[in-house]
Amino acid sequence: MADQRVTIDVDDHVARVRLCRADKRNALDLAMFQGLADAADTLAVHEDLRAVLIEGEGKSFCAGLDVGAFLADPATAEKLLVKASGEATNLAQRVCWAWRRLPVPVIAALHGEVFGGGLQIALGADIRIVSPDARLSIMEIRWGLVPDMAGTRVLRDIVSYDVAMDLALTGRIVNGDEALRMGLATRVAADPVKTAADLAREIAARSPDAVRATKHLLHNAWRVDDRSGLDMETRLQMDLLGGRNQMEAARAGMERREPSFRPATVGFPQHDEQE
Repeated sequence: MADQRVTIDVDDHVARVRLCRADKRNALDLAMFQGLADAADTLAVHEDLRAVLIEGEGKSFCAGLDVGAFLADPATAEKLLVKASGEATNLAQRVCWAWRRLPVPVIAALHGEVFGGGLQIALGADIRIVSPDARLSIMEIRWGLVPDMAGTRVLRDIVSYDVAMDLALTGRIVNGDEALRMGLATRVAADPVKTAADLAREIAARSPDAVRATKHLLHNAWRVDDRSGLDMETRLQMDLLGGRNQMEAARAGMERREPSFRPATVGFPQHDEQE
Protein backbone atom coordinates (compact mmCIF):
# COMPACT_ATOMS: atom_id res chain seq x y z
CA MET A 1 0.00 0.00 0.00
CA ALA A 2 1.14 3.55 -0.66
CA ASP A 3 3.37 4.60 2.26
CA GLN A 4 1.41 2.16 4.45
CA ARG A 5 -1.37 4.70 4.79
CA VAL A 6 -3.71 1.71 4.56
CA THR A 7 -3.16 -1.87 5.73
CA ILE A 8 -5.06 -5.10 5.10
CA ASP A 9 -5.21 -8.05 7.46
CA VAL A 10 -7.17 -11.13 6.37
CA ASP A 11 -8.12 -13.73 8.96
CA ASP A 12 -10.73 -16.47 8.74
CA HIS A 13 -12.24 -15.05 5.53
CA VAL A 14 -12.62 -11.51 6.94
CA ALA A 15 -10.46 -8.62 5.71
CA ARG A 16 -9.77 -5.70 8.04
CA VAL A 17 -8.85 -2.55 6.15
CA ARG A 18 -7.28 0.01 8.45
CA LEU A 19 -6.60 3.70 7.82
CA CYS A 20 -3.20 4.27 9.43
CA ARG A 21 -2.58 7.98 9.75
CA ALA A 22 -3.66 8.52 13.33
CA ASP A 23 -1.43 11.58 13.85
CA LYS A 24 -3.49 13.37 11.15
CA ARG A 25 -6.84 11.85 12.24
CA ASN A 26 -6.56 9.70 9.11
CA ALA A 27 -6.97 12.74 6.88
CA LEU A 28 -6.93 12.02 3.16
CA ASP A 29 -3.80 12.96 1.25
CA LEU A 30 -2.92 11.57 -2.16
CA ALA A 31 -1.13 8.57 -0.65
CA MET A 32 -4.19 7.73 1.46
CA PHE A 33 -6.46 7.91 -1.59
CA GLN A 34 -4.14 5.60 -3.50
CA GLY A 35 -3.80 3.24 -0.56
CA LEU A 36 -7.57 2.86 -0.26
CA ALA A 37 -7.98 2.29 -3.99
CA ASP A 38 -5.19 -0.30 -3.96
CA ALA A 39 -6.80 -2.07 -0.98
CA ALA A 40 -10.12 -2.36 -2.79
CA ASP A 41 -8.39 -3.66 -5.92
CA THR A 42 -6.52 -6.27 -3.88
CA LEU A 43 -9.67 -7.51 -2.15
CA ALA A 44 -11.69 -7.59 -5.38
CA VAL A 45 -9.64 -10.58 -6.58
CA HIS A 46 -9.41 -12.38 -3.21
CA GLU A 47 -11.02 -15.76 -3.93
CA ASP A 48 -12.04 -16.79 -0.42
CA LEU A 49 -13.14 -13.48 1.06
CA ARG A 50 -16.51 -13.32 2.81
CA ALA A 51 -16.65 -9.90 4.51
CA VAL A 52 -14.65 -6.66 4.84
CA LEU A 53 -14.30 -4.34 7.83
CA ILE A 54 -13.03 -0.77 7.37
CA GLU A 55 -11.76 1.10 10.44
CA GLY A 56 -9.52 4.02 11.35
CA GLU A 57 -6.63 4.07 13.82
CA GLY A 58 -6.49 6.58 16.62
CA LYS A 59 -9.15 9.03 17.74
CA SER A 60 -11.09 9.33 14.48
CA PHE A 61 -12.22 7.22 11.54
CA CYS A 62 -11.30 9.95 9.05
CA ALA A 63 -11.39 13.73 9.42
CA GLY A 64 -11.75 14.30 5.67
CA LEU A 65 -9.41 15.90 3.18
CA ASP A 66 -5.92 16.91 4.27
CA VAL A 67 -6.41 20.47 3.06
CA GLY A 68 -2.86 21.51 3.91
CA ALA A 69 -1.36 18.75 1.77
CA PHE A 70 -3.42 19.75 -1.25
CA LEU A 71 -2.77 23.48 -0.81
CA ALA A 72 0.95 22.71 -0.69
CA ASP A 73 0.71 20.97 -4.07
CA PRO A 74 -2.39 22.08 -6.01
CA ALA A 75 -1.48 19.75 -8.89
CA THR A 76 -2.50 16.78 -6.76
CA ALA A 77 -6.18 17.75 -7.13
CA GLU A 78 -5.96 16.99 -10.83
CA LYS A 79 -4.62 13.52 -10.03
CA LEU A 80 -7.72 12.90 -7.94
CA LEU A 81 -10.36 14.26 -10.32
CA VAL A 82 -9.20 13.36 -13.82
CA LYS A 83 -10.50 10.01 -15.07
CA ALA A 84 -8.42 7.62 -17.07
CA SER A 85 -9.80 6.82 -20.51
CA GLY A 86 -12.65 4.34 -20.29
CA GLU A 87 -12.96 4.52 -16.50
CA ALA A 88 -16.28 5.29 -14.81
CA THR A 89 -14.67 6.78 -11.70
CA ASN A 90 -11.70 8.98 -10.88
CA LEU A 91 -9.38 8.24 -7.97
CA ALA A 92 -11.40 10.32 -5.49
CA GLN A 93 -14.60 8.47 -6.40
CA ARG A 94 -13.02 5.02 -6.32
CA VAL A 95 -12.38 5.14 -2.57
CA CYS A 96 -16.16 5.20 -2.03
CA TRP A 97 -17.52 3.40 -5.08
CA ALA A 98 -15.06 0.48 -4.99
CA TRP A 99 -16.52 -0.87 -1.74
CA ARG A 100 -19.95 -1.14 -3.35
CA ARG A 101 -18.45 -3.05 -6.25
CA LEU A 102 -16.79 -5.65 -4.04
CA PRO A 103 -18.78 -8.90 -4.25
CA VAL A 104 -18.84 -9.30 -0.45
CA PRO A 105 -20.43 -7.14 2.28
CA VAL A 106 -18.39 -4.19 3.56
CA ILE A 107 -18.86 -2.90 7.12
CA ALA A 108 -17.52 0.47 8.30
CA ALA A 109 -16.76 1.00 12.01
CA LEU A 110 -17.03 4.72 12.71
CA HIS A 111 -15.80 6.73 15.68
CA GLY A 112 -14.59 10.24 16.36
CA GLU A 113 -14.61 12.52 13.32
CA VAL A 114 -16.20 11.20 10.14
CA PHE A 115 -16.07 14.33 8.04
CA GLY A 116 -16.33 15.08 4.33
CA GLY A 117 -14.40 12.49 2.38
CA GLY A 118 -14.28 10.28 5.45
CA LEU A 119 -18.06 10.08 5.47
CA GLN A 120 -18.16 9.40 1.74
CA ILE A 121 -15.83 6.43 2.23
CA ALA A 122 -18.18 5.14 4.93
CA LEU A 123 -21.21 5.67 2.68
CA GLY A 124 -19.63 3.25 0.22
CA ALA A 125 -19.89 0.47 2.81
CA ASP A 126 -22.98 -1.72 2.96
CA ILE A 127 -23.33 -1.36 6.74
CA ARG A 128 -22.17 1.41 9.11
CA ILE A 129 -21.66 0.84 12.85
CA VAL A 130 -21.12 4.13 14.73
CA SER A 131 -20.25 5.11 18.27
CA PRO A 132 -22.81 7.33 20.06
CA ASP A 133 -20.36 10.23 20.23
CA ALA A 134 -19.12 9.95 16.64
CA ARG A 135 -19.36 13.19 14.65
CA LEU A 136 -20.53 12.85 11.05
CA SER A 137 -20.75 15.60 8.46
CA ILE A 138 -21.06 16.14 4.72
CA MET A 139 -18.67 19.03 5.18
CA GLU A 140 -17.75 20.02 1.62
CA ILE A 141 -20.16 23.00 1.57
CA ARG A 142 -18.03 24.68 4.24
CA TRP A 143 -15.14 24.75 1.77
CA GLY A 144 -17.33 26.01 -1.08
CA LEU A 145 -17.40 22.55 -2.68
CA VAL A 146 -19.82 19.70 -3.43
CA PRO A 147 -19.43 16.06 -2.35
CA ASP A 148 -17.35 14.63 -5.20
CA MET A 149 -16.26 11.16 -4.06
CA ALA A 150 -19.36 9.30 -5.34
CA GLY A 151 -21.13 10.16 -2.09
CA THR A 152 -24.14 11.62 -3.88
CA ARG A 153 -24.62 8.38 -5.83
CA VAL A 154 -24.72 6.21 -2.71
CA LEU A 155 -26.53 8.71 -0.49
CA ARG A 156 -29.69 8.28 -2.57
CA ASP A 157 -29.93 4.67 -1.36
CA ILE A 158 -29.40 5.55 2.29
CA VAL A 159 -31.42 8.64 3.26
CA SER A 160 -34.36 10.58 1.86
CA TYR A 161 -33.84 13.46 -0.55
CA ASP A 162 -34.72 16.13 2.01
CA VAL A 163 -32.31 14.70 4.59
CA ALA A 164 -29.54 14.59 1.98
CA MET A 165 -30.24 18.22 1.06
CA ASP A 166 -30.23 19.29 4.71
CA LEU A 167 -26.87 17.65 5.38
CA ALA A 168 -25.19 18.66 2.12
CA LEU A 169 -26.35 22.29 2.18
CA THR A 170 -25.54 23.00 5.83
CA GLY A 171 -22.49 20.83 6.52
CA ARG A 172 -23.88 20.35 10.00
CA ILE A 173 -22.42 17.73 12.31
CA VAL A 174 -24.59 14.92 13.68
CA ASN A 175 -23.73 12.40 16.39
CA GLY A 176 -24.18 8.65 16.19
CA ASP A 177 -27.69 8.60 17.60
CA GLU A 178 -28.96 11.23 15.16
CA ALA A 179 -27.17 9.48 12.30
CA LEU A 180 -29.07 6.31 13.20
CA ARG A 181 -32.41 8.11 13.26
CA MET A 182 -31.90 9.67 9.83
CA GLY A 183 -30.54 6.47 8.26
CA LEU A 184 -26.85 7.37 7.88
CA ALA A 185 -25.96 4.68 10.42
CA THR A 186 -27.08 1.07 10.61
CA ARG A 187 -26.38 0.51 14.31
CA VAL A 188 -24.99 2.48 17.26
CA ALA A 189 -22.48 0.67 19.48
CA ALA A 190 -20.19 1.75 22.30
CA ASP A 191 -17.38 -0.20 20.63
CA PRO A 192 -18.11 -0.01 16.90
CA VAL A 193 -14.96 -1.90 15.88
CA LYS A 194 -15.80 -4.90 18.07
CA THR A 195 -19.44 -4.86 16.97
CA ALA A 196 -18.44 -4.60 13.32
CA ALA A 197 -15.89 -7.41 13.71
CA ASP A 198 -18.47 -9.65 15.38
CA LEU A 199 -20.91 -8.93 12.56
CA ALA A 200 -18.27 -9.66 9.92
CA ARG A 201 -17.52 -13.02 11.54
CA GLU A 202 -21.25 -13.81 11.70
CA ILE A 203 -21.58 -13.09 7.97
CA ALA A 204 -18.42 -15.10 7.21
CA ALA A 205 -20.02 -18.14 8.86
CA ARG A 206 -22.77 -18.18 6.20
CA SER A 207 -22.57 -19.71 2.74
CA PRO A 208 -20.23 -17.50 0.72
CA ASP A 209 -22.34 -18.11 -2.39
CA ALA A 210 -25.52 -16.94 -0.63
CA VAL A 211 -23.76 -13.94 0.90
CA ARG A 212 -22.45 -12.77 -2.48
CA ALA A 213 -25.81 -13.42 -4.13
CA THR A 214 -27.60 -11.40 -1.45
CA LYS A 215 -25.35 -8.37 -1.91
CA HIS A 216 -25.74 -8.61 -5.67
CA LEU A 217 -29.52 -8.92 -5.43
CA LEU A 218 -30.13 -6.11 -2.95
CA HIS A 219 -27.75 -3.77 -4.75
CA ASN A 220 -29.03 -4.37 -8.26
CA ALA A 221 -32.74 -5.03 -7.70
CA TRP A 222 -33.22 -1.75 -5.81
CA ARG A 223 -33.68 0.43 -8.86
CA VAL A 224 -34.99 -1.89 -11.59
CA ASP A 225 -38.62 -2.48 -12.51
CA ASP A 226 -40.65 -5.12 -10.67
CA ARG A 227 -40.43 -7.74 -13.40
CA SER A 228 -36.66 -7.44 -13.67
CA GLY A 229 -36.26 -7.60 -9.89
CA LEU A 230 -38.47 -10.67 -9.60
CA ASP A 231 -36.61 -12.37 -12.46
CA MET A 232 -33.32 -11.60 -10.73
CA GLU A 233 -34.50 -13.24 -7.51
CA THR A 234 -35.46 -16.39 -9.38
CA ARG A 235 -32.27 -16.55 -11.44
CA LEU A 236 -30.03 -16.16 -8.41
CA GLN A 237 -31.99 -18.73 -6.40
CA MET A 238 -31.73 -21.27 -9.21
CA ASP A 239 -27.99 -20.66 -9.39
CA LEU A 240 -27.68 -21.39 -5.66
CA LEU A 241 -30.00 -24.39 -5.32
CA GLY A 242 -28.12 -27.68 -5.24
CA GLY A 243 -24.71 -26.04 -5.16
CA ARG A 244 -22.13 -27.55 -2.85
CA ASN A 245 -22.23 -24.63 -0.40
CA GLN A 246 -26.02 -24.53 -0.37
CA MET A 247 -26.17 -28.28 0.26
CA GLU A 248 -23.55 -27.97 3.01
CA ALA A 249 -25.57 -25.20 4.68
CA ALA A 250 -28.69 -27.39 4.63
CA ARG A 251 -26.88 -30.49 5.90
CA ALA A 252 -25.13 -28.56 8.67
CA GLY A 253 -28.44 -27.08 9.79
CA MET A 254 -30.15 -30.46 9.91
CA GLU A 255 -27.19 -32.07 11.70
CA ARG A 256 -26.83 -29.17 14.15
CA ARG A 257 -23.15 -28.58 13.39
CA GLU A 258 -20.98 -25.81 12.04
CA PRO A 259 -20.84 -25.83 8.23
CA SER A 260 -17.61 -26.24 6.31
CA PHE A 261 -17.86 -24.09 3.21
CA ARG A 262 -15.62 -23.94 0.16
CA PRO A 263 -14.76 -20.69 -1.64
CA ALA A 264 -17.68 -19.12 -3.49
CA THR A 265 -18.49 -21.01 -6.67
CA VAL A 266 -21.02 -18.64 -8.24
CA GLY A 267 -19.84 -15.34 -9.70
CA PHE A 268 -21.99 -12.23 -9.94
CA PRO A 269 -21.37 -9.11 -12.03
CA GLN A 270 -21.84 -6.19 -9.67
CA HIS A 271 -24.08 -3.91 -11.74
CA ASP A 272 -26.99 -4.94 -13.92
CA GLU A 273 -28.52 -1.47 -13.80
CA GLN A 274 -27.30 1.46 -15.86
CA GLU A 275 -25.52 4.01 -13.68
